[in-house]
Amino acid sequence: MILMKKTIKHKSETDLFGNSVVNRIERQLSQLSRSEKRVAEWIIENVAGAVNASISEVAEATKVSEPTVIRFCRSMGMSGFRDLRIHLVADMQRPDNYLHNDVGVSDDPDEAVVKVVESSIRALVDLRTLLSGMPFKSALAAMSISRQLIFVGLGASGYVARDACHKFFRLGIPCSTALDSQTILQQSAIARSDEVYVVISHMGEWADVVEGMRCARDRGATIIALTDPVSSLAKVATWVFDCHPPEDTNVFTPMSSRLAQLTLLDGLQIGLALELGEQAEENLKLTKQALFPK
Repeated sequence: MILMKKTIKHKSETDLFGNSVVNRIERQLSQLSRSEKRVAEWIIENVAGAVNASISEVAEATKVSEPTVIRFCRSMGMSGFRDLRIHLVADMQRPDNYLHNDVGVSDDPDEAVVKVVESSIRALVDLRTLLSGMPFKSALAAMSISRQLIFVGLGASGYVARDACHKFFRLGIPCSTALDSQTILQQSAIARSDEVYVVISHMGEWADVVEGMRCARDRGATIIALTDPVSSLAKVATWVFDCHPPEDTNVFTPMSSRLAQLTLLDGLQIGLALELGEQAEENLKLTKQALFPK
């Protein structure tokens, strides 16, 4: 079945996508090739149709090849068309409550807890599928020779940044945090080329964070960003780790996305310990012994 090129979309449906992959597509339109833009515009106008379509149907409806559809998906930070459809489905399932993406107000407590746990498991499984494409070796090499690691985050991301700083300093590399706009902007103004900024941001669109990291990069610092790979922050980062689970943090307190961020940072900390070798292991032992002296 060939899908119609354009369907009527009511305002109530359009309003669902303020913080979504559709919003991401709209932001990236000007950077796409002509053929990829045709796919993008069709999806914006046919969200429900795209969810139910096959890749061949999308290619036929937009008069492009199937590889072009795949290239478009990858331009949006997706692994392929199936991944795009999963994100579109998540976008369409906007909640009528502010509890949790997967929990309804009529759920009993036992059922709600199960749903929260299952949502967290899905976030980690999704993260695992992305790991092979992440720049671990390059990021860890930069971190291992840095004079200082600066962990950056605003709001809920600030708590994740603080947790990471508390873990990484035990490896023996000086660490600090920048958790408010003024500190971020001032810290970046005096950034050095031997410093590494580790930035946590689910959407990657905080203006002060983006501007601060642009300034730090221009001064020669390395920027490692855990964020949406097509965000404004990603554009100014040296290395980007795709850490953007389908969770609307404009509606909900971060849960699954925060868990993915913490897990990825734990992996980086262990990777850095291995990169640093025996001295890092010795530092970890000494910091533990300091809490439990003989």
